[in-house]
Amino acid sequence: MATGQKLMRAIRVFEFGGPEVLKLQSDMAVPIPTDHQVLIKVHACGINPVETYIRSGTYSRKPLLPYTPGSDVAGIVEAVGDNVSTFKKGDRVFTTSTISGGYAEYALAADHTVYTLPGKLDLKQGAAIGIPYFTAYRALLHSARVKAGESVLVHGASGGVGLAACQIARAYGLKVLGTAGTEEGQNIVLQNGAHEVFNHREPNYIDKIKKSVGEKGIDVIIEMLANVNLSNDLSLLSYGGRVIVVGSRGPIEINPRDTMAKESSIIGVALYSSTKEEFRQFAAALQAGMEIGWLKPVIGSQYLLEKVAQAHKNIIHNSGTSGKMILLLE
Repeated sequence: MATGQKLMRAIRVFEFGGPEVLKLQSDMAVPIPTDHQVLIKVHACGINPVETYIRSGTYSRKPLLPYTPGSDVAGIVEAVGDNVSTFKKGDRVFTTSTISGGYAEYALAADHTVYTLPGKLDLKQGAAIGIPYFTAYRALLHSARVKAGESVLVHGASGGVGLAACQIARAYGLKVLGTAGTEEGQNIVLQNGAHEVFNHREPNYIDKIKKSVGEKGIDVIIEMLANVNLSNDLSLLSYGGRVIVVGSRGPIEINPRDTMAKESSIIGVALYSSTKEEFRQFAAALQAGMEIGWLKPVIGSQYLLEKVAQAHKNIIHNSGTSGKMILLLE
């Protein structure tokens, strides 16, 4: 290795598999930004369920091995490529994607995936914006085309995407219902935009939701666990209602007849199907939310780099999430 090259700690994946394939290396070369690239000294990186699917090799997108996971970093700009004019060394930023991977002390990102982090938010909160808020925004505004005055149920509202969806939906004038599996989770959901919250561990909670919304039903359901909830969701919808599938961990049997009388829709959402232009649009709306103050990420469990395998286990197997899971780099 060239002398004088700065080294960093980073997580590397050499083979697809369980959490144990996440290897901490302390002799990785710090990348050098060229052209439209930005090098960020990472303070924190968001951990998202999709990163566990990619790591296991079961996801539709398979990175070339070896790779470093992580897309949502927040930190300080360390250096920029020759063609970067929007950022300079010392700027506080967050990302929606990285080139070199976010589970590392330094991360390289294309300048169009880097955004200024307003002073109102700290760097931990910056790491909780990327996938959760951009996904929630795409689900609500692009996929569901919500209108002010409609009702939305965020099914699984206490995690990163769920809380983002509650905050956005409330800011856009919707009637917001959420579900969570713990008392702590329910309180957090109520503090972050929901008008009402239900415990999805109670056997009769679907009946309670039906009672609350009355005959009309719910206009939009943002669904985090479709393999468990989709059949119930269809029974909750209003005429012309739509279920937006944000997360699913397996198959489920539904009766297609449940969509017919209501002319309801089931729509999948994938953040990375968004065009550059759509990302720009989402970012403009979310930046406004940060400045006005309705976009306030709630941080949940925090892990050091060497504990990342435990984090990957917990994000899938620990039910009753509250807030956004992040990795701390300093």
